[in-house]
Amino acid sequence: MASPDNSKPLTGRTILITRAAGQSNEAVMLLENLGARVLHRPMIEIVEPADWSELDRAIERLDRYDWIIFTSANGAKFFFRRLDEKHIRELPSSSVVLAIGGATAKAIAKEGARVDLTASDSRAEGALEAILEHGGGSSAISGKRFLIPRARVARDFLPDELRKIGAIVDVAEAYRTIQPEGAGDEIRALLESHEIDAITFTSSSTVSNFASLVGEVDLSKILSNVVVACIGPVTAATAREHGISEVVVPDVFSAAALVEALGNHMTKS
Repeated sequence: MASPDNSKPLTGRTILITRAAGQSNEAVMLLENLGARVLHRPMIEIVEPADWSELDRAIERLDRYDWIIFTSANGAKFFFRRLDEKHIRELPSSSVVLAIGGATAKAIAKEGARVDLTASDSRAEGALEAILEHGGGSSAISGKRFLIPRARVARDFLPDELRKIGAIVDVAEAYRTIQPEGAGDEIRALLESHEIDAITFTSSSTVSNFASLVGEVDLSKILSNVVVACIGPVTAATAREHGISEVVVPDVFSAAALVEALGNHMTKS
């Protein structure tokens, strides 16, 4: 019998990834480099808002904002698309532009815009810490105007905490996530025939939509023989709400770190 290839520890393993179409290339490549067979079945679809008016009002008074906070690459993509449609080429020089996470910073740079500050911690808690440190503390932040272009459904921790210390915060819908149709029966069949070894979730929406598509609120039974990996603690908390007790979570909240953590876990198990 041939000895196993230690450079490809996931050979013979099938991994289901659930991230939106067009946003999983890195994870697919990394998993395939480890020898895995990858199935990509998106659990969310990223689309523009049903109504742009909220963001348009913010754009009309863009120079009034002291801070513009981008919480995701998707938020940056749709925000700058709207700016371009309005023939606005750059952000106000007086505004501090904050990117939450390296992927978001790269997305902003791709649009040709500047990033003044990047919060390395991709959680809202890390962003708040970065704002307070850069901005000179709570008293200096009080009275400042913030714009947060983001998804329609998202955690309110950051805007709520900023308002508590006296900041004026406008949250504007820049995009929304919807649940794609189909794939539920196929995924159930694959799970019931034990053809999936692991599944990755990259947002709470991917977990909730997965549960909806397979028709199970409690996922503990249908995923009992599957390794579940989540990109961060918020997503992991949603997975636990759906009955998944054991979740692999990387120390750094990125696609590369998620794949590494999953590979390490499956190699040991």
